[in-house]
Amino acid sequence: MNRLDRDGPTVYQPAEDSGLLAEAAIEGARGRVLEVGTGSGWVAERIAAERGLRVVGSDRNPHAAREARDRGVEAVVADLLDPFRDDAFDTVCFNPPYLPTDPENEWDDWMEHALSGGESGRELIEPFLADVGRVLAPDGVVFLLVSSLTGYEEVLALVEEAGFAHAVAREESFPFETLTVLRLDRRV
Repeated sequence: MNRLDRDGPTVYQPAEDSGLLAEAAIEGARGRVLEVGTGSGWVAERIAAERGLRVVGSDRNPHAAREARDRGVEAVVADLLDPFRDDAFDTVCFNPPYLPTDPENEWDDWMEHALSGGESGRELIEPFLADVGRVLAPDGVVFLLVSSLTGYEEVLALVEEAGFAHAVAREESFPFETLTVLRLDRRV
């Protein structure tokens, strides 16, 4: 896929959403950890440093994987969960691109792909939830950041459809959205 990079950054840098995900994961992560869409690797680096856990970062953006590796994070170029084996992780974290974006107004560059969640804001949330159970160990946990802009109730329906129970791990309101980190556990 050929991407045109505008004269700007090519890797998503930590913001409020990153901080919320990091706080939730630092509190609840265990075992082998995967951060999907690691961006700069900041969240993965914090989990590893503060919890002493082995964290792997993945991102489809090769610039992001390189930046995460520069932070000391083991990072790979990957499309969501595709390359990972079944039951490989005890904790999976994901701050997906969640901004609803009109396809007519999208740029074809790395930052757009880090931010745009497609028309619904759930373009990557849906396939992630459909597959995360495969790579998650039987007693594993998922931390998923959700914006109110993506349709919170619709995301909860997808979570339940994927076989997970959910609880709010962290939440913060901003003028234009509420960000929530959901803790997902398999229903028993």
